[in-house]
Amino acid sequence: MSNIIFNECCRVTAVFQNVLSGAGLCLSTAPILAMGGSLGCHRSIPKDPTDFSCGKRKFSAACNFSHILVNQERLNINIATEEELMTLPGVNRTVARNIVQYRDCIGGFKKVEDLALVSGVGATKLEVIKLEICVSSRTSSSQHSPSSLRKDLDSQFYTGMNINTATPAQLMSIRGITETIAKNVVSYRAEHGPFKSIEDLVKVKHINSSLLDKIRFQVFVERSRAPSTNTNAGLPGTTKCHPSPSSFSLGSDDLDLPPGGPTQIVSVRPKVDRPLGLRDGKSVVRVATWSLQGCSCDKANNPGVREVVCMTLLENDIKLLAVQDLLEHEAIDKFCAELNQGTLASLQKWKWPRGLWKSVVSEKPTGHSSKGVSYSGFLWDSSSGIDLKDALVLESPAVNGNGSHVHHPLYVAHFLIGSFELTVVNVHMQAPASPEQSGGKNQNSDEAKCQRLPPSIQGTLKGEKDLLVLGNFGCSPQSSELDTLRKEKFCALIPSTQFTNITTCSPQGTRCVDNIWVSRSLQKIYSGHCMVVREGLTNPWIPDNWSWGGVASDHCPVFAEFYADLPPKELSGPGMAVVDRGDILPKHER
Repeated sequence: MSNIIFNECCRVTAVFQNVLSGAGLCLSTAPILAMGGSLGCHRSIPKDPTDFSCGKRKFSAACNFSHILVNQERLNINIATEEELMTLPGVNRTVARNIVQYRDCIGGFKKVEDLALVSGVGATKLEVIKLEICVSSRTSSSQHSPSSLRKDLDSQFYTGMNINTATPAQLMSIRGITETIAKNVVSYRAEHGPFKSIEDLVKVKHINSSLLDKIRFQVFVERSRAPSTNTNAGLPGTTKCHPSPSSFSLGSDDLDLPPGGPTQIVSVRPKVDRPLGLRDGKSVVRVATWSLQGCSCDKANNPGVREVVCMTLLENDIKLLAVQDLLEHEAIDKFCAELNQGTLASLQKWKWPRGLWKSVVSEKPTGHSSKGVSYSGFLWDSSSGIDLKDALVLESPAVNGNGSHVHHPLYVAHFLIGSFELTVVNVHMQAPASPEQSGGKNQNSDEAKCQRLPPSIQGTLKGEKDLLVLGNFGCSPQSSELDTLRKEKFCALIPSTQFTNITTCSPQGTRCVDNIWVSRSLQKIYSGHCMVVREGLTNPWIPDNWSWGGVASDHCPVFAEFYADLPPKELSGPGMAVVDRGDILPKHER
């Protein structure tokens, strides 16, 4: 392939030499003879190609094919201006502005593929421009051989518009498709189901084989997954259907999305009444658990994730939250700061006090994820009469041959809630492998079983009075792995028939792995109100493959309500947080 390009360049050079020789000009072929096998993008075309004396630039340099054809320099999308971005194929002023706004919001692109999440780009346009862009000044990692370049260029002709998801307006943008034909396509799809192949288009009225040949390379067929239902908090008590944000796919350039990308797509939050913290005229406090699924600082910086976590706490009046699967200590600080400062529009519009939130994170890892070790933590509203007494990691003495602990440590904290002391055990256990992950192995095998609670919990269960054991147990409450809790008369508040996981494909869940176990003494003050929160867990800002509207975590938050002798609340103004700058927080408590 490189020989073909080399010969073609030499042929073109010879033609130019013949033309220029009559004018007394010379075109150097040395840059072409010295060119490498990697092809890059062109960045050095002068503003006016006819102005050959511009500055110190010589005409021979302006016609240097090594700069035009094989320059390895790429446009760094993390520092490029709008004008520079507009030099990319298909990028106009609006798309360039969207790229800059999205980049500023996320703090920079981590990889080239992230550009597909920008409104107006999508997977199709990314394929066209990905060879001309990079995310750092280093170009070695983004170079391509001529053969891989040809493969990428050829792939452009097999992309286009998905006829199984396109709207009539989008279909009309295809050359040859009229409004009538576009409506016929959608009507046929609604009656007969998704198209299985492009050839099925001839079954649509007014589309014959001749028209199909004209539009064949402008369309493709891909089965669409079922849209998520009621995961972005459809308004309760109404029958109007609200579309899921996951239906806003950015795979097409023709979507009618507002300028600026997802920052201007309004998220729908559940409609709630003012939280009073009362049940039957008595003060109550809600304690919850939520596994945030590999929550790093980058994830916590996502405005959609921050909104989902913070607004879920406020809307459900949760005052104490046990968090699992934090990849970095500082990740929980993002939520704490957002609750206290309220930078997002949804928190600024919150009509009632947000409280004064604090957090603490385990100093040692308490679990493992696909991305490495993870930590557990707590987040609580100190303005509600909740104070942290102490927190420690409870490790198991048992180790394996590698010197590692057999059981994941537990994170135990003692809180003062009103007039009584509550002990909370934060659990993060490994879930059994799914059939896909286990390669079809029998799920009853020892490999597939979830982890056991460490023996060290026995002393905690017997030595504490008012005790909650909550978190991600990785298994059903009926599992024999949790017999230790049952022997100590603990009761699981979430039955095995109530699922606690969530995805956009399966918004009702398929497993019950998160739970709250209460001791016998706490059962006396349990109000009987416990809930798996499923509304408001998606956000237009959260990516979901090539679409928007993903979930903040594949775990739902679970809360339980307990009667408590709490002091009267000193309510601040609407949407304002109570700020206490005199607190001196211990290490890892923010």
